[in-house]
Amino acid sequence: MPQNQQKGRKTAKDPVETSVPAPLPLNPSLEVNLQEIGKRIGSSSDIVIRNFTNESLSSLSLTFIYIDGLVNADAVNQTVLQPLMESVTLKGDTITAEAAFSMIKDQMLPVGGVKEGKTLEVLLAMLFEGYTLILFEGLQVALAADTSGWEKRSINEPTSQGVIRGPKEGFTESLRTGTSMLRRRLKTTDLRIEEYKIGQRTQTGIAIIYLKGIASEQVLTEIRRRLDAINTDAILESNYIEEFIQDGGLTPFPTIQNTERPDAVAGGILEGQIGIIIDGTPFALLAPSTFFNFFQSSEDYYQRYDISSFLRLIRYGAFFVSMLLPALYIAVTTFHQEMLPTTLLISLAAQREGVPLPALAEALLMELTFDVLREAGVRMPRTIGPAISIVGALVLGQAAVQAGLVSAAMVIVVSFTAISNFVIPSLAIANSIRLIRFVMMFIASTLGLFGIMSFMMVLLIHMAGLRSFGVPYLSPVAPMIPRYLKDIFIRVPLWSMSMRPKTDLGKETRRQGPNQKPQPVEGANQGSPEQPKPQGEDPE
Repeated sequence: MPQNQQKGRKTAKDPVETSVPAPLPLNPSLEVNLQEIGKRIGSSSDIVIRNFTNESLSSLSLTFIYIDGLVNADAVNQTVLQPLMESVTLKGDTITAEAAFSMIKDQMLPVGGVKEGKTLEVLLAMLFEGYTLILFEGLQVALAADTSGWEKRSINEPTSQGVIRGPKEGFTESLRTGTSMLRRRLKTTDLRIEEYKIGQRTQTGIAIIYLKGIASEQVLTEIRRRLDAINTDAILESNYIEEFIQDGGLTPFPTIQNTERPDAVAGGILEGQIGIIIDGTPFALLAPSTFFNFFQSSEDYYQRYDISSFLRLIRYGAFFVSMLLPALYIAVTTFHQEMLPTTLLISLAAQREGVPLPALAEALLMELTFDVLREAGVRMPRTIGPAISIVGALVLGQAAVQAGLVSAAMVIVVSFTAISNFVIPSLAIANSIRLIRFVMMFIASTLGLFGIMSFMMVLLIHMAGLRSFGVPYLSPVAPMIPRYLKDIFIRVPLWSMSMRPKTDLGKETRRQGPNQKPQPVEGANQGSPEQPKPQGEDPE
């Protein structure tokens, strides 16, 4: 093989192309350390460096470094700078650097977290998290005081998963805010939070959250292994993690849930799932996830079980409508006209009489137009959004029919399909259905209903072979486990769901005791309570 080709080929062992240097231990010279820090972070205007030099003959010399905007200025002034600047002991002529280090660490920093760092990489990582560094002349170890505090968004209602009844708060971009919202809901000693730093340049904080004894140890081990294997320079959103760790890279179906709702994550953790929160994004992940998890909504458990079951069946119906309706229309009007009632067939034929395009081109034209309108509606400012809806619904739809480009029946089909797509509570699987719908339309235009049925069988076989961290994607339907079907197609009353609905959990599979159905106490309702007898009267 030519040498130039060997140079261009990358193997699995190639490191990530980055200029991140190797760990460098601190130098005893404070000046050398400051010069090295200056080389690493440059002379940015937000880097604040303050020197503290003993006025006596002592050689004690300190330097404070923090980043303006990442720290709480009041905390830096009141808990770090002021105590050290006003300390009489530090200004004495007999204190050594070692004694000053111990005294500052143990007595003079009234902050929650004080850490030690012996390499520049560790200290710079904490500097970028909002810590204030304290470097000492003559020591190869430094202190980092937690003074983090930056502007962040307040807790608001989730924008993508609203409910009528239920909590109105959603995750924010802060990792610690997310973990605290879960702590507030799961007040148990079994809750475990493990944090990681992923991304060589972003050092993004990631937390996996689970309940000990309920989450599967095998799934936990697999998630930890996949997170440890990520070697990239940046993690900016939860989808980065999702694509790195999810199963089935060539499938259109998502195998990890994402949600903005803390109550949905808490509910998943209580059922054995593992939550993953990523700093910098309001979307958390839940794994493992089966196909049926994407049709469940938090609101299902906040209203009566019969209403929830009815709405869940509507979602499954909307799933099939969203995926199949345009394809069925194309197949029936192109190949299987005999399946339509005569009256309906004549009506459709009359509508399509002046349309020059075949049914597939009609459907593609309308579907692509709707997708363009939807993308425009998402990107446009909210004040212009209603104008886009009017243009799409009235101008393009009605004008296209009057111009003879599409039939009125096709407008109805595409509109109902689009509305059905919004019924599905998970945006991830709703987007997957959009892609499958286009494939279905092409197959229907060439093979008719036989092609649709064949493709459905291929999809079913594909889904049966999918796994989400070892859990079958169609579980508990395939493989069939009847006792776990109480919360799949319908939701039975809460007092009837004694077992957790997943199939690959830890040891604690029961979530409530038996005989939880409310029943009247025997004999309590038999007749009215005995009235006290009036005094002085004859009972007869």
